[in-house]
Amino acid sequence: MISPQALLNRITLNDMICWCVIRALEKFPDANSHFLDDRIKSFHKVHLGIAVDTPRGLMVPALKNADDLSLEGLSKELKSLADSCKKGNINPELIQSNAATFTVSNLGNYGVEMFTPVINLPQAGILGVCTIINRPASIGNNIFGFVPYIGLSLTYDHRAIDGGPATLFLKEIKEQIENFSY
Repeated sequence: MISPQALLNRITLNDMICWCVIRALEKFPDANSHFLDDRIKSFHKVHLGIAVDTPRGLMVPALKNADDLSLEGLSKELKSLADSCKKGNINPELIQSNAATFTVSNLGNYGVEMFTPVINLPQAGILGVCTIINRPASIGNNIFGFVPYIGLSLTYDHRAIDGGPATLFLKEIKEQIENFSY
């Protein structure tokens, strides 16, 4: 068995954010959907799309049944998908936009503080993950310091999910991150 510390040494921040997104999608299934012409198709399983920068351009492979994986399994599979994209041997079925039910695009490692990701239609939404920046904040007892903040940007198709539920979904992702557990 792997110790919790050894496990966390292999897990990236992006893995943890994807874990939190999956947990939030389980609570907000309307965000885990496709808008198809005149109807909405909701999914019971999370097929997570992950944006990968490759020498041939951006690819978004789908990790099928991501909600069935442990945190360590999720981390391994995300790395495997990214490596397959970069090597050019990804299964073409996994990079079709309808293969994923929701996508995460992380530009944090590029130092991007804010961006608006574009939805991979027919998916109902995409989460943009920005870099972590230190901001001044009260840390209690009239003491101020710098606290790390990570920006999140949710782009969603209003035809599939309304603003109120989309806001609550984003709030759930935030709370999952702030109270991370696996």
